[in-house]
Amino acid sequence: MSEIEPRELRDAFGRFMTGVTVVTCLDETRRPVGFTANSFSSVSLSPPLLLVCPGKFLSSFKAFSACKSFAVSVLSEGQEDIANIFAGYKGDRFARVDHAINTSGVPVIDGAVASFSCRTHQVMPAGDHVILIGEVTEFSQSEGRGLGYAGGRFFSLGLEHKARDPGARKNICGALVEADGGVLLKASPEGYSLPECVAPDRTSLRDCLRSELQKLGMNVELGPVFSVFDDQDQGTHFAYLLARAANVDAAAGCECIPFSELSGLRFNSPATARMVARFAEEVRTRNFNLYLGNAVSGETHRLQERA
Repeated sequence: MSEIEPRELRDAFGRFMTGVTVVTCLDETRRPVGFTANSFSSVSLSPPLLLVCPGKFLSSFKAFSACKSFAVSVLSEGQEDIANIFAGYKGDRFARVDHAINTSGVPVIDGAVASFSCRTHQVMPAGDHVILIGEVTEFSQSEGRGLGYAGGRFFSLGLEHKARDPGARKNICGALVEADGGVLLKASPEGYSLPECVAPDRTSLRDCLRSELQKLGMNVELGPVFSVFDDQDQGTHFAYLLARAANVDAAAGCECIPFSELSGLRFNSPATARMVARFAEEVRTRNFNLYLGNAVSGETHRLQERA
């Protein structure tokens, strides 16, 4: 049996889509501490139990492995910044985030779609983590959708639902495929375009796009939706997803254009040119945004990628 490579195993685990939570407790000095976690699960209704898995690498590990009570806040769409603060910010995290204090004195995050206050039920060692099981003593919930996480990226299920327009005469789905320091583009007499397909009714946009990319010989990892817009004159709805290619040489009919050479290219439409330029800039910063609007103007929503 070959040795398991930790990074590859982490990537495989990351294909499971989860929600995003912030777990909080008080340390031995009654100072609040917290971390971002997607290792959260319900366990039992009777008694009401849930679990989280603090890692030994956490600066707050000692506090969580010995705490008598803790809380879990399930983050909502739009709370990516809060997730990032509790994942990496080294200063006073609670000073940067609106929160309330539960009856045990533990902070819970304002605006979360659900929060659970727990007394510690059991702590079990589990490799480089511990399994912290809590008995729910109180909880709250609100309308809305939770923040999602998969493949190293946040995603918003509610916003992604807008990727298809049932009323449009045509739904086109495409991909901005990052590969070898550039983006994969298709050349035509009208100018460069993105790999794309027409999605038939009642067909998943992702399944349709994945099939099209496979026909082109691309082995890609599809990410979240990057741009959604309408062309009302044509009755066409466009949705483009982020993607990464592992096999560039086999991409039939596509060229890998370095990001540094994009500014001199002619594209098949101004909307494509703007989208590709924004993609190149956001690849540089690794801060991705979902665009919603029409071919000329719209609004953006944060889809920040984590390394």
